[in-house]
Amino acid sequence: MKRIIAAIVAFLFVVVSYSSAYILTEGRQAIITQFGKPIGDPITEAGLHFKTPFLQDVRYVDKRILTWDGFPNQIPTKDKKYISVDTTARWRIIDALKFIQTVQNERGAKARLDAILDAITRDTISNHNLVEAVRNSDDILKRLEIVNKVSEDKATELDKILVGREKLSQIIAERAARELIPFGITIIDVQLRRISYEKSVESKVFERMISERKKIAEKTRSVGKGEKAKIEGRLEKDLQKIKSEAYKAAQIIRGEGEAKAILIYAKSLSKDPKFFEFIKSMEVYKSSLKAETEFILSTDSDFLKYLKKNR
Repeated sequence: MKRIIAAIVAFLFVVVSYSSAYILTEGRQAIITQFGKPIGDPITEAGLHFKTPFLQDVRYVDKRILTWDGFPNQIPTKDKKYISVDTTARWRIIDALKFIQTVQNERGAKARLDAILDAITRDTISNHNLVEAVRNSDDILKRLEIVNKVSEDKATELDKILVGREKLSQIIAERAARELIPFGITIIDVQLRRISYEKSVESKVFERMISERKKIAEKTRSVGKGEKAKIEGRLEKDLQKIKSEAYKAAQIIRGEGEAKAILIYAKSLSKDPKFFEFIKSMEVYKSSLKAETEFILSTDSDFLKYLKKNR
């Protein structure tokens, strides 16, 4: 009997211990419920915890960052363009007690997220023009302004953005976060993952986009060609300047050399007039007596006196 009683006691102890102790892992939080009603504050510290056996139960709630993926919806923009918007978001449970009391579990939370985020996304997109959901900055307009300054005709005009895609995502996240507070949920961020046009207008839109980008590319190339011509013109001008300065320096040096040669030549000839006469006659012979030149002169001519044989 003692053994039987001891075994029963040991069994009851194991059952009670198993019913009263629970382990909370990292990334989760727990709510203790008694007869189905939550009691106390959420338990967020990981480790071994205890509860009243048989009377109390444990509800586990995730405290990690969770993801939500919406369904692509066709939404009209403010400028009457129909687009399909695919949205994704990251969310987290910040009040486990409210969470359990309102949406019960993650499935209920995602149902709320579907309704709230889809409605806010539709309302936000429909209150802004298409360009706000497509572009995030006006960097392309800055490039166009540079092109317009150096081009005679204006480049393709594009709409300026006032909000931008990133700001739209932020607006959606802020509005959704306010509406999800009663459910113990917060939105970390929202992203417009994909935006596509309606099939009937998609090809026309793509053609227009390609045409606009080609015009911008052509004008950018023309600006580049103009800058190239300016650079080559400056190079040619600098080259001509260098050549002219070099030619001027060369002529000055040549002139100075010839002046010195003439001076030396004059000094040498002034010492002997007959030698000077002889040299000048030789120069005249060289310039006038060519192979095809014919002269009829008397042998007594002074012009040929240096060609006569001296006796």
